[in-house]
Amino acid sequence: MRGMLDLDTLRALVQTEQIETVIVAFTDHIGRLMGKRFDAHHFVDEVSSHGTHGCNYLLTVDMEMTPVPGYTFANWHLGYGDFHTMPDLSTLRMASWLDKTALVLCDIEDEQAQVLVSVAPRTILKRQLERASALGFEVKAASELEYYIYEDSYRAANAKGYDKLVPAGWYLEDYHILQGTREEKFTGLARHHLARSGIPVENSKGEFGLGQHELNVRYADVLSMADRHTIFKHALKEIAEHIGASVTFMAKPFSAQAGSSAHIHLSLWQDGMNAFWGSKGDNGGNKPPDPSSPSYPDLFRYFLGGWLAHAREFMPFYAPTVNSYKRFEDGSWAPTRIAWSSDNRTAGYRIVGHASSLRIESRIPGADCNPYLAYAAALASGLDGIEHHIEPPPIFAGDVYAAQNLPRVPYTLQEATDVFEQSDFVKQTLGADVHAHYTHYFRVEHRTFDMAVTDWERKRYFERI
Repeated sequence: MRGMLDLDTLRALVQTEQIETVIVAFTDHIGRLMGKRFDAHHFVDEVSSHGTHGCNYLLTVDMEMTPVPGYTFANWHLGYGDFHTMPDLSTLRMASWLDKTALVLCDIEDEQAQVLVSVAPRTILKRQLERASALGFEVKAASELEYYIYEDSYRAANAKGYDKLVPAGWYLEDYHILQGTREEKFTGLARHHLARSGIPVENSKGEFGLGQHELNVRYADVLSMADRHTIFKHALKEIAEHIGASVTFMAKPFSAQAGSSAHIHLSLWQDGMNAFWGSKGDNGGNKPPDPSSPSYPDLFRYFLGGWLAHAREFMPFYAPTVNSYKRFEDGSWAPTRIAWSSDNRTAGYRIVGHASSLRIESRIPGADCNPYLAYAAALASGLDGIEHHIEPPPIFAGDVYAAQNLPRVPYTLQEATDVFEQSDFVKQTLGADVHAHYTHYFRVEHRTFDMAVTDWERKRYFERI
């Protein structure tokens, strides 16, 4: 694939000075890339085979890099030691948007035991992939990411308090070619650099907000897709930085504009065949579903049933911030109720494609999600549905926003965290240590917001209270 590297190719590029730096990175809870930049010769000679180290506080910090007390994984009492970061060379690629730079993602290991750290986001997804593999499944996935582009640089946006930013477009641009042309100075660069960096691009299009865009990359196995999703977000931020613009993946940057989502698509495969369309247990795959009166194979229904049944329990993995829940407004293109439908954008779960492309699209995750956690939650839920034969509710037809009898997504991060914490299923699926670790993370995030004084409060109360 264009932009992907093996170690021998990298070594040759280093010898001819076409690559001088290698970024060695992993994600924290939030999904941000953390790590180090290595001299390329040193990476080839040492780090590629032995890995490197990082402070374990990085899996306990908040958005401001403050070491947060209350974690058992790492804390002041334990002295904040190191963990081991081991490059996954299958992720080694060009970082086309940077000068003479390659990038590789890492797994996080315990420094002494040399086993995967259970609370690391990539580990959490890998554990669910092990479950899928044990059942004989491969998992294919795709992320659709939306973002807002602003003419202000990041530094200028910060100086303005992220207020009165100038969007790249000045009228709604959903599928609009002319308005999209004005944003090609950014999105065109993003498409080209991603494609040259091992992330095959399908298309980009205007979205429903001022300066809002979507860029889609080709589906892959789910771990590779989570890796692509992570690099995609990081690359777009750095590309924006280079041209003096800014891009945000906030779920709801401004109240009057549409939210930004990360619709995720999943399908299970067996023996080179889409098992959602048909499997050996479903007439040899010769039983196509009828969209007007769906009779989907058992495997498909059970996976969908599990995903829906556990959606509220895993909500913080799909919507991890206080801001995430501002996106869930009726009539806003974001789902507010948990239902499934055939090609209906008001539903939280939409069935799309047919034959080998048949898949489930969840419209619940926001663009602010950590893809490793979102995909892990989806896979854990769907596999539980298969193991326990969980049937989905009846397919919904019509406007889901108007269906007051359907279960609603939580209104706040606090409500979502309550459900997450009380879920025996989540605790059993993730393990008690991971469950407690992330419950604490989401609690701290919401408590930090509760302690903050906002512009909204000053505007409302300063004079008139």
